[in-house]
Order: sequence, then structure tokens, then C-alpha cells
Amino acid sequence: MTKTELEQAEQDPDLIALSRQFKATAMELISVLEQKQKTVSRTKVLLDTVPVYRLADIFVASFEISFEEQLSMLDSVDLKVRLSKATELVDRHLQSILVAEKITQKVEGQLSKSQKEFLLRQQMRAIKEELGDNDDDEDDVVALERKMQNAGMPANIWKHAQRELRRLRKMQPQQPGYSSSRAYLELLADLPWQKVSEERELDLRAAKESLDWDHYGLTKVKQRIIEYLAVRKLKPDARGPVLCFVGPPGVGKTSLASSIAKALNRKFIRISLGGVKDEADIRGHRRTYIGSMPGRLIDGLKRVSVSNPVMLLDEIDKTGSDVRGDPASALLEVLDPEQNKTFNDHYLNVPFDLSKVIFVATANRMQPIPPPLLDRMEVIELPGYTPEEKLKIAMKHLIPRVLEQHGLSSAYLQIPEAMVKLIIERYTREAGVRNLERNLAALARAAAVKVAEQANTLRLGKEIQPITTTLLDSRLADGGEVEMEVIPMGHDISNTYENPSPMIVDEAMLEKVLGPPRFDDREAADRVASPGVSVGLVWTSFGGEVQFVEATAMVGKGDLHLTGQLGDVIKESAQLALTWVRARAADLNLSPTSDINLLESRDIHIHFPAGAVPKDGPSAGVTLVTSLVSLFSNRKVRADTAMTGEMTLRGLVLPVGGVKDKVLAAHRYGIKRVILPERNLKDLTEVPSPILSGMEILLVKRIEEVLDHAFEDGCPLRLRSKL
Repeated sequence: MTKTELEQAEQDPDLIALSRQFKATAMELISVLEQKQKTVSRTKVLLDTVPVYRLADIFVASFEISFEEQLSMLDSVDLKVRLSKATELVDRHLQSILVAEKITQKVEGQLSKSQKEFLLRQQMRAIKEELGDNDDDEDDVVALERKMQNAGMPANIWKHAQRELRRLRKMQPQQPGYSSSRAYLELLADLPWQKVSEERELDLRAAKESLDWDHYGLTKVKQRIIEYLAVRKLKPDARGPVLCFVGPPGVGKTSLASSIAKALNRKFIRISLGGVKDEADIRGHRRTYIGSMPGRLIDGLKRVSVSNPVMLLDEIDKTGSDVRGDPASALLEVLDPEQNKTFNDHYLNVPFDLSKVIFVATANRMQPIPPPLLDRMEVIELPGYTPEEKLKIAMKHLIPRVLEQHGLSSAYLQIPEAMVKLIIERYTREAGVRNLERNLAALARAAAVKVAEQANTLRLGKEIQPITTTLLDSRLADGGEVEMEVIPMGHDISNTYENPSPMIVDEAMLEKVLGPPRFDDREAADRVASPGVSVGLVWTSFGGEVQFVEATAMVGKGDLHLTGQLGDVIKESAQLALTWVRARAADLNLSPTSDINLLESRDIHIHFPAGAVPKDGPSAGVTLVTSLVSLFSNRKVRADTAMTGEMTLRGLVLPVGGVKDKVLAAHRYGIKRVILPERNLKDLTEVPSPILSGMEILLVKRIEEVLDHAFEDGCPLRLRSKL
């Protein structure tokens, strides 16, 4: 272009606007680059001296652009087009520099924060060293490694722990997984891989004396424990059994497990399984979850720090199951001696040997325990105590413990044996001794109130006048001799004012503190005073109980009504009993001929009292028959007779379970005669001899024999030979 053409082009308004835009963008680019490179200041001079159309070529030549963009720039002959393209390229370069600078600042900010924290930690460590607060010269990780080396891990587990430790060394304490990895390694170091309790020389006689001192009665259970100790003495590495104590509450199941640990000189740990529904409570959580932790078994072994404790699995019959798993199924591996050598906790993720642990389980009932789990345990039943055993337990164990818990002694409160017997008979009807202990504690609290009130009144009586002249002064004035005795004050002066007359519990105090008697021996006689009522014996998770069965007739259509919150089995037993009575109505003198329907124009209603308590089971069959025969014959059942047994449609009496608990329940209620199936004769060996000697046990094979014993003058049979 000629000089004239250039001058004319420079006067073009569009070119002037493009030139200003280009210069502004170029100036902004130069100011950004000037912070990094000092030589850029020379380029700023070019903006004022070099024409704009030449500046475009200079700036574009200094950029790294593609070959196509270079050709496009050379191909643009028109000043406006070339200047527009140059402005676009300069602006694009400026934006790329700004974005890169923003990213760089962000990264440098994060690095500077980490460097700042590192610097502060180094300064803090140096300050502690100068002050002498840093007693441990070695690093925490080094201390953890040393602790792991002393843990005695097996070779394969030590290899796994070393791999996890190397991973921990590469992590910063601020990283999210550092704390969880550190906690896992500390668990590995704390577990007792090789550490065991040293067992002293087993003395069977001393162990038996210890068991007798801690527990009264329970002969069968004590004998089983002594047998195990004898095997341990002959073969120290013998595999321990899995004992399961089944019995009602308060009979000493948990304390028996503690006594086993005491006899073996082992540590004792109790794990409660009541209400546990999550499998992770047994096996632990996997480490992938936030807040994961080991199972209760591994955590318990960590707490006792030995690998051979006595571990009590309490309330094993009360585990549940839901979407989180079944804890009872997880216990199959724990209680199997062939599998628990390599027990794998999900959190631990390495095998741990549980074969050295002695497991003891407790349960109130066997029915809720799954059969495979029950098969792995040796079940030992602990029935309820007899009144005589309760009396001995109260005098030997409960009363001293209650007095000690309330800060009393026999000098303040005395409970005669006769009063304890009255408490057992009139205020407690249970298989265990917990309610008995609560009643004794109520008497102790009443005595504590009286003693505390007397302690506040230990001062001079109002009738004693103050002495104006001391005895010492008067004796010295008369010239007499004075003998002085030094009284030592090392003991508590309150002991001088002990109650000279201890509180002795009598019947009046019993009624004042415990209230009127809750139970009476005449309850059974009052309940069976009318026809249609019989006395049965049932078994519950709280021991044996006496169950009354009431039947009545009314105008109706021949229907059978059952109430008392009954299960399906007991409902079928009631229908079976009614069918048998209707079929034998003529032979039992309940109707003139067999053609007459007993239920014609009337309904039968059978009720099991205590309607809020669920009931089920087949053992009430003979009781239902007796109640119906009593109703139809209008004859009362003997008040001193209770019965239990399952019946068939042909009139046979089948054996039932829980015989000992049922007989003890009848004894508690003051019942003197008990009707049992003949095939339950073998179960009577478990009943204490004093109980059997005070009761009449009647063994039967058929329903007719039950009826013959249940009524005062025998069974009302018409044709005895045909039955």
C-alpha cells in the first residue's frame, strides 16, 4: 500500500476502533506477562512507536499458533481483517494465560497449606524437645511396630500386618484412611495371639469346696464341672466342652460360669446376646464401612488380654434375626471345635484361634435355640430350688449379702429362720431366689431407717443436769487419790453407741414392711370349690406353674368356646378332650345311653385363667378331660390333686417334659398329690427326696386312671371292664 492509501485507511473509523481494541488487549497481555518476565517492558514501548498494522504481525509472530492459522493470517491482506484476526489471537492467548495462572495459584495454595502444617508440626516437635516434654524419642509408628513384634503373631498374620504397616508409613496423618488403618494395626497388636492364663495345679477337692461354698444344691451341675476338671488334670490340652445352662431366672446360671473360671484360675468375660439381631455383633463389620468395628468375641478377647478365658454367652435363646443377618447361625462356627480354630472376623480379616476358649451359654428355654446350634452344646438343666434349698441359700448367702449392701450387721437386724420360711411360703412363688432377695432387702431398708434415726438422737437426755464442779476438782480438794485411765481413741467413737437391742423380724414386721401375704395354701381349695374346675401343671420359662382349668355349660347350639390366649396345640387338645368325653359319656354315667348328645342345646366354655399370659402345649390334655367330666357329672375335683399329661384319642396318657419343675410348683402351692404319666417315672429321680417323701405321686397309663384318682370317691364308671 502506498503512503496515501495508508493515511486514508488510518482515518477509517472502523479501523480506529479495531486498533484501540487491539491495543487494549495487547496492553492487558503485556501487564500479565510483565509480572513473570522483566523483558516484556520493551514490548510496551512498541505499542506507542510501531504502527498498529505492524504490531499485529509482530504479536502474532510471537505466539505459538497452528500452521493453518499462520496461512490464514498471511492470506488476510485487508488491514481490518488482519487486525481483527490478530485481536482474536491475542485475546485467546491472554485467556489461556489467565486460566493457567488461576490453576497454578490454586495448586500453590494447597501446597503452601500442607507445607505450613508440616512446618508448624516440625516447630512444635522442636519446642517439645527443648522443653523436655518429648520423653519418647522414637516415632509412634516405630513404637507400634515394636508392639506388633512382641504380640507373637503367627507367620502368615505377621506378613499381613507388615504389608498394612508399610501402607500406613506412606500415608499422611491428615489422610482419611490413616486413622482406620492405625486402629486396625493397634487391634492386631493388642490381641492375645499367644498369651494365656497360667493355670495352677488343679485340686479337685478344693474346687469342689469352692463350688459348694458359692452355690447350694445343684449337685448334677457341680458333678459335671468336677468331671471336666478331672479330665483337664489328666490331659491339660483336652478340648473344652460347650456347656449350656438352661433354667428359669434367678437359679444361678451366670454365677456358675464365674465359678468355673475361678476354679480354673482363668479370666472371665460375659457377652450378653439378649436382643442381638445383627450378625456383625458376632463376626464384626467389614473395614469398608465407616465406623466399622470388630465383633463382640474379638473385642472381649482384647479386653481380657488372654486367649483362653471362660466366655459366657448369656441369654443365647433371645437372639433374633432380620435383614442384617442371623447371629445364631454365626455362632455355629464359634461353638464348633472343628471350625473355631480359624475363626474369621470380618473386621480382623485374618483367622483367629478360639479353640482355647471355654464357652458357657445360658438360656431360659431350649425351644427358641436352632437345632444345629443346640446340637453343638451340652445342655444342663437347672430347675428351680425347693423351699428347703431356698431357706438354706437365704441363711447362708442372701442375708449376709443384703446386710453388707445396706451397711448393717447382725447387731442391728436379725431375721430368724422361721421368718425366712414365712417369706418363702407367703410372699414368693418362684423358681429362683431373686424375689426372696428383694423382700429381704426391703426388711434391711426398714432397719436402716430405724438405725439412722437412732444415730441422730445420741446426745444428752433432758433429765441429766449439767455438772458445775468437776469430779476431779472435788477429789483433789478432799486430798484424795485420783486414778486416771487412758482411753484409746483409734477406733470410731460411733461404735460405742451400738444398738444394744437388735431389731428381730417377726410376723407383725413382715406385714408392716412387705404388706399382707400374697399367696395362701387355700388358693387351690377355693378355686376347685365348684364342679368344672381342675388343677393342671405347666412349664414356663420361669419354671413350673400351677394352671387352673375352668369349664361351664350354657344354653346354645353345641359349640365349644376357648379363652385365655391359647395356642393352636392347646386348642386341639381341648377339642380332643371333648370328643373323648362325648364318646365315653354313657360309660362315665354322664348320659343314660350312648345315643344321647351331651352338647344338645348347650355350649361349652373352657377358660384358662390369667388371660394375659400366652399358653400352649399338649400337657393339659388330662386336665381338660377331668374338668369336662367334673362339669357333666356335677362332681368336684380333689383340691389336693394336680395333674399333667398328653392324651390320645384312644385314652392313652403320653409322657411330658419339665416333670421336676412341675412337681416343685405343686409343692410350692401346697398340693399333696400329683398325677403323672407312667413313662415319666424316670424323671422323678431328679426330684429331691424330701419333696417326694412329702407328696403322693400317682402314675397312670390311661385317662380312666386319671379320673379315678382325681375324684374323691373314684371315677364314676358304669362298665369298668369294657374300658
